[in-house]
Amino acid sequence: MSQDQLSDFRSDTVTRPTPAMRRAMAEADVGDDVFGEDPMVNRLQERIAEILGKEAALFVPSGTMSNVLAVRTLCQPGDELICELNSHIYNYEQSGYAQLCGVAARPVEGARGILRLELLTGLIRPSNAHQPRTRLLCLENTHNRGGGSIQPLDELRRICHWARENHLALHLDGARLFNAVVATGIAAHRWAEPFDTVNICFSKGLGAPVGSAIVASRELIAAAHRHRKVLGGGMRQAGILAAAALYALEHHVDRLGEDHENARRLAEGIASIPKLRLDPEIVETNMVFFQVDPAWGSADQFCQALKQHGVLMMATARQRIRAVTHLDVGPRDVDRALSAMQGVIRTMPPCSVAGVA
Repeated sequence: MSQDQLSDFRSDTVTRPTPAMRRAMAEADVGDDVFGEDPMVNRLQERIAEILGKEAALFVPSGTMSNVLAVRTLCQPGDELICELNSHIYNYEQSGYAQLCGVAARPVEGARGILRLELLTGLIRPSNAHQPRTRLLCLENTHNRGGGSIQPLDELRRICHWARENHLALHLDGARLFNAVVATGIAAHRWAEPFDTVNICFSKGLGAPVGSAIVASRELIAAAHRHRKVLGGGMRQAGILAAAALYALEHHVDRLGEDHENARRLAEGIASIPKLRLDPEIVETNMVFFQVDPAWGSADQFCQALKQHGVLMMATARQRIRAVTHLDVGPRDVDRALSAMQGVIRTMPPCSVAGVA
């Protein structure tokens, strides 16, 4: 089965450039970005900094690099960062903060990834030569493993105020920040304002093929630029990629609302299927997490059965599945997925499929 015949809900990273985006890439005016001479990269960096209300930005290959640049820029070896237990920076980036920065992590579990100030108070270590220096607080918005959940702005500001009072630096992993912007109507610069550094990803819901940006003050971006070099992130005629990101910023932000509508439609349908458990009310953006009844089988087995119907989803735990909506899946794909799920539940025998006695 070809990619065009599949309904792929595994991630919003699977999107492919639209024909108009491909034209923008083909027509990009390029130069050598290591020399600072690529006009499209320069334009993208200026534009995303403007949108987020910061002085400067740096285009990088991935969100993982953007996050590690923030840690490396804001911390020293032997420091400690605080992050949410299920955050991307803690779970999915190979402990880059430790490997590449010499920084320890202190995770705190929130509710669906959302932190409250009460969970953080008392975590600042005393000034003591025996202990790491608590230096950085990292938040994620929207929160991936939290189901695309949005950190409420008022609570975010409370947390950031507390962090400032305790002399902590602040980083926002805003890989999917524009999903929060569209879902709430709150402008991107308001979400970004309290933070020293912000990561923005262009290759998820915005649909560009490659790239993220770290956004901050000119001083911090100058430091991040130096760190990018040693990590191998210096690119040459990167304007071809920057053109796609610029196109995405101009044309693909508002349409994220369509992804949110499709996610809600998918969630409501899943909630009505026996052996699948989900509360549609917790779906805030473009991510739908649901549970497979162990009496039927495992999440992985369910995903393998769906694949036979041309529907791709991702098992994230033994009984948990993630489905993500994006610009390459529409209402017809949602209907197809729901029909496939109903068929799998109806036709596959329970227990024997899962190998359960």
